Amino acid sequence: MGDISKDIQSKFPSEKVKAFINIKYTANWLNSKENEFFKPFGISPQQFNILRILKGAGKAIKVQDIKNRMIERAPNATRLMDKLCGKELIERIPCPEDRRVVHIAITNEGLQLLAEIAKNMPKNDWLGNLTEEEAAQLSYLLDKVR
Repeated sequence: MGDISKDIQSKFPSEKVKAFINIKYTANWLNSKENEFFKPFGISPQQFNILRILKGAGKAIKVQDIKNRMIERAPNATRLMDKLCGKELIERIPCPEDRRVVHIAITNEGLQLLAEIAKNMPKNDWLGNLTEEEAAQLSYLLDKVR
């Protein structure tokens, strides 16, 4: 099991400072793991999040709704969607009532990619050292921080 003090060769003035640094360090570690996992599929974790949101919506939704639901609030969400459109994983649908509004829908290719990703998704790889009870406690504590 890791120890943040040893991993970054540092001492901390308090347990709260240590916890804060540990959260940031672990978030970066998880981001690296995600990037490695999604690279062979040709998408980023943020693009996966967009596809996941669209599949869950079950219908075309507004760009702003996608931005509001994103785990990582990306200021470049439009650019991410442009890339997904270029790969034909999503499509833009103009709103007939308001030309300024565009709806986004996942394509069959996007759904197929999500199915392929789901088959290869690590089951407990990234949080494998935690029991279900520890994972619940971690979630509770992170919610409490926010």
